[in-house]
This record gives sequence, C-alpha cells and structure tokens, in this order.
Amino acid sequence: MRKDQTATQGWVADGFEPVRKAFQDNMLHAGEVGAACTVYLKGERVVHLWGGLADQGSSTPWTEHTAVPAFSVSKGLVALCFNMLVERKVLDLDTPIATYWPAFAANGKEGITTRMLLNHRAGLTCVDTPITLNDFYPTGSVNAQLIAQHPVTPPGQEQAYAATAFGMFTQALFRELTGESLGSFLAREIVAPLGLKSLWIGLPSDAPQPATLYPSSAKRVLREIVPEALTKNSPEGRLFRRLAFVPRSLSYRAVRNPDLGRRGLEMLNQRRNLEVELPWMNGVTSAADLATVYGVLGNGGQLGRTRLLSDDSISELCGRQSWSDRDPVVHKNIGFTLGFCKEDPDVYSPNTESFGHTGTGGSIGFADPVTGIGFGYVMNRLDWRLRSPRALRLAHAVYACLNT
Repeated sequence: MRKDQTATQGWVADGFEPVRKAFQDNMLHAGEVGAACTVYLKGERVVHLWGGLADQGSSTPWTEHTAVPAFSVSKGLVALCFNMLVERKVLDLDTPIATYWPAFAANGKEGITTRMLLNHRAGLTCVDTPITLNDFYPTGSVNAQLIAQHPVTPPGQEQAYAATAFGMFTQALFRELTGESLGSFLAREIVAPLGLKSLWIGLPSDAPQPATLYPSSAKRVLREIVPEALTKNSPEGRLFRRLAFVPRSLSYRAVRNPDLGRRGLEMLNQRRNLEVELPWMNGVTSAADLATVYGVLGNGGQLGRTRLLSDDSISELCGRQSWSDRDPVVHKNIGFTLGFCKEDPDVYSPNTESFGHTGTGGSIGFADPVTGIGFGYVMNRLDWRLRSPRALRLAHAVYACLNT
C-alpha cells in the first residue's frame, strides 16, 4: 500500500487527538488495509475517523459510510432486537421457548428459556447435523436441524459460547415470535428511525458493495498462527489446537458448522452470502452506524423521539448474568447478559457495566452507560487474535482521553 493510501480522514473533538494518533498508528504500523472508528460521548460524536482501502485490487478508498461484514458483531444487534421484544411484552425471558415454538421442545429442550439461550447457557452450543451455507437459501431456515438438536451440556448450568448456533436458534425463535426475520425488524425498528445508512443483517440488493475482507496471509499463518497453536497456552493457542486436532471438542463443533468450505471467512466476500440472513456472522455495518446504535444505548436508550430501550432495560444489561473464567469454546474469561458480551475491565472498557459484541477479525461495538460512550470500529484486514490489538489500542485511547 502506498503511504498516501494510509492517510487518515475525518476528525476528532478537542481532547481526543490521541485517538487519531492511535488510528494513524494502526494504519501505518499495524497492518490495517481499511478501517473506521466512530465514538459518541453523552450523545455527541467526538471521534469520526476512516482511512485506507475498501478494496486493494481496485484501489477503492474507504469512506465514512463504507460498510464491511463484521461477523459476531451481528450478535449484539440480535441481542438488541430481543431486548426490544421483551420491553414490548412479546416475550418473557424465563418462559420456556417451547411455549412460543412448540416443536422446539423435542430432544430434551423443553425447559430451555430465552434467557438461557441469550446467555449461552442453554446447552445449545452447536448444531451437530452437517450444514452448509446453501441450506440457508432462500429463506434462511434450518428449523428441522434445530429441532433435532439435543443439548450438549445440561441446560442452565454451563456457559459455552454458541458461535454459530446462537444465530440459527435466535433467528428461528424470532420468526416464531413475530412472523418476521431479525433483519426485517432491525431495518424497520432501528435502522430507519435512527436514519442509519449502512447497517444490515441481510444486505439489500441495491446496497453498495461492502469492503473486501482480507484474512491472514499464508506467510502470517506460518510465522504467527502455527507457533501459537503448537506452543502457547493462550486462549488463541488452546482454541487453535482444538480446531486443528480435536474434531469432537466443543470449540470445533461450535465453530465449524456450517462449513464455509476451503475459502473460509472469504465466503463473506460473495454478495450472495451477505444477502441471506446469517445473524451470527454476516451483519454488514459502517463504524458510524454501529457507534450510533451503541451511542444511543450508552446515553439513556433514546435519540430524539426514537427510544430503543428503557432505563430499566439498560440497567439490567449493565450487570453480569453469566460468566466463565474459561469458556470451553473460546478458552478465555468472558460473560454474557441477554445476548451482549461482557468483558473484564482490562479489555476494552474499565467499566464492567459496558456491553456490546466483538467480531472475528477485530470489529467491535459497545456501549458504556457509566461514561456515556458508544464505540464502533470496523476494518477489513482480519486479525487472528480473539481480541485485536488494533481495536484495543483505539478503545484504550478513548478512555485515556476521558481521564486527562
């Protein structure tokens, strides 16, 4: 990449210059291809940065509205949709799911509640029937496979991150509850009222082409990932060993189905795989729109006449409902509250009240109601670490600015 293609665009408010510096460092020294970061503080935008390339082959520049597939960042949007249903009395979190979806009760699932499902404590860590992306066309329904699945751990007891199954089960349940898909609800009840331009689960046919994803090169796999997998007792090392060598492990079963084929994560560069709804992985968003959503949640839940969640609902999201010192899928300490990820205070935010969701490669959106922060960061050079140093650098810079 030529040096001029790493130029940082956008602006920061007075006092947030260190965030610009962190963003520039990412562009110049941390392997960024294209990226953007937007931050709100108490309802006001204080960081709005972008730079690099959306596509290297055509030298297409990244713009302030460039969107990119953000993988599990999608789960935070799913969580928001479900929490809105709870407020509207469409759903009771502690009523068995089978009350709303009778067929779900098969194979030992009759006592599972939506709270268990959203908190990754339902025992539905994986779907064992082999699935491919083709099984989701045209309706995105794999209900027969979901009904056939039995809990792999006792429901309500152990947290285990349902990397792909979360999106499949929540989509099916949402359809039973509302008669529509998560993507349709998101577009009507969140995107339109907030005036967002580049946020979808299920990319419309007339939407601009998202940025191109760039997974780790073969050289980087050999230089960094293989040594980590073979020798390190890190979360990444433990996870990679199970994905490579232990096909019956919870990690393998949770991550490897549906099978993405030889191209792996690059399958999301195919527009066909973005237009169907895969709520665990293929939400497409810009940093600006992602930060707008979390900025609302971090500042009382309302923007203008649009209220996403009440104060009581946001207060509930501030607490931890589930926690594991070593989740058996991702092999790190992590927790969840009603679908939102809860991290230790030494990760992105120093406040345990913060909630949001990361995505494979490094994208993240989160809200911090303590400080009024809404944070969004997306990029197209995928990081192999569970928590990208590029994202961490930006988040830490934001909080450093608040403390000066």
